[in-house]
Amino acid sequence: MSARQSGAAPARASSPGDARPRPLAVAHRGDPYRFRENTLPSVAAALAAGADAVEVDVQLTRDGVPVLLHDPTLKRLWGLDRPVRALTAERLAAQRFEGGRRVPALAEALGLLAEHPAARLLIDLDEPTPAAAAWRAVTEAGAEERALFCGPASAMFAVRELAPEVPLALTWKQPGLPVAALLADLRPRYLNPPFGLVDRALVERAADAGLAVSTWTVDRRSTMRRMSALGVASLTSNRIGLLRSVLGPGGGR
Repeated sequence: MSARQSGAAPARASSPGDARPRPLAVAHRGDPYRFRENTLPSVAAALAAGADAVEVDVQLTRDGVPVLLHDPTLKRLWGLDRPVRALTAERLAAQRFEGGRRVPALAEALGLLAEHPAARLLIDLDEPTPAAAAWRAVTEAGAEERALFCGPASAMFAVRELAPEVPLALTWKQPGLPVAALLADLRPRYLNPPFGLVDRALVERAADAGLAVSTWTVDRRSTMRRMSALGVASLTSNRIGLLRSVLGPGGGR
């Protein structure tokens, strides 16, 4: 964000000879080409690969504990055709799948940040319901300065009510910018469209509105380079190792 908005975008280090700081490298659900998405090994691998942030998805158990899962059911990822909200956190933690894999709690993922003091966790919320529990997990972990949130406006407003200063990325799937009133009320740091909607005009218009642009899900080398050249501030990818190699050293909070 610009200085006129709260939570101004942090400075990022430049590579020697570069006029523009490199984008942040964000790992999508960890390192899913090497480990199952939204699991502790996947998050740990992304952190070890040098991700500036790791994006994770959150669902709630029956007793309101936030766990790492994109879908509302366990079927696609875990082969169990049950909604995660049908299981208590204790029951889910005890459930072991093929290879001893399990669904971790958000608190466990936050704990991995201790070994990577420069990295952050980007918590993706599809809807408002998990916001309070997710923010509580962040505060209980003492990770208020290590967390960011992304999602649609409804979910981000729920987070903003709880955390006036936490950095938000407003996921936006329409051409152009949101209306000014929405931006003024929500105060996001980033506009977060899919990369197919990103061009130089959007980056410039966002900058005029005091926003940086983050984008997803960028897995091709050519697209990584193109987004970086356009001035995008943050790239999310399933291929964090490739992304880091393309973007080079530097980056920061």
